[in-house]
Amino acid sequence: MSERAGTPHQVFERYLDAITTQRWDELPALYAQDAVVEHPFGPPGHRFLRGRDELRTHFTALRDMGLKMQASDVLVHHTLDPEVIIAEFTYHGTTKTSQPVRRRNIFVITVQDGHIVNSRDYQSDA
Repeated sequence: MSERAGTPHQVFERYLDAITTQRWDELPALYAQDAVVEHPFGPPGHRFLRGRDELRTHFTALRDMGLKMQASDVLVHHTLDPEVIIAEFTYHGTTKTSQPVRRRNIFVITVQDGHIVNSRDYQSDA
C-alpha cells in the first residue's frame, strides 16, 4: 500500500480493506509518523498508541492473534470539518483458535495530507 493521499473517507476505506484482508503490515502507513490513537474504553496502560512504531506493534499483535474479520453496518458521517469523519461499523470474525469476535465501533478520525493523525476508537462487545 502506498502512502497516497486521500480524503478521510477514502483513508478509512483503505483501513477497513487492509483489516478485512489481513494486510496487517500495510496498516501503519495509513497513519502519520506522529499519529495518536486513543482507545477511551481500553484497559489502563493501553488507551493510547503514539506514532507508527507503536501502531506497528499493535497491528503485529492482532496479526499474531490470527484475526480474520469482516466489517458490516458501515456508516460514515462527514462533519463540518473536512479533515474529520465519524465511522460506525461492526467487526465480526474469529481468532486463530476459532474464538468468535464481534465488536461495535465508533471511530472519530482526523486525516491530514492523506494520513490519519488522530483517531479516537470507541469499541464494545456486540
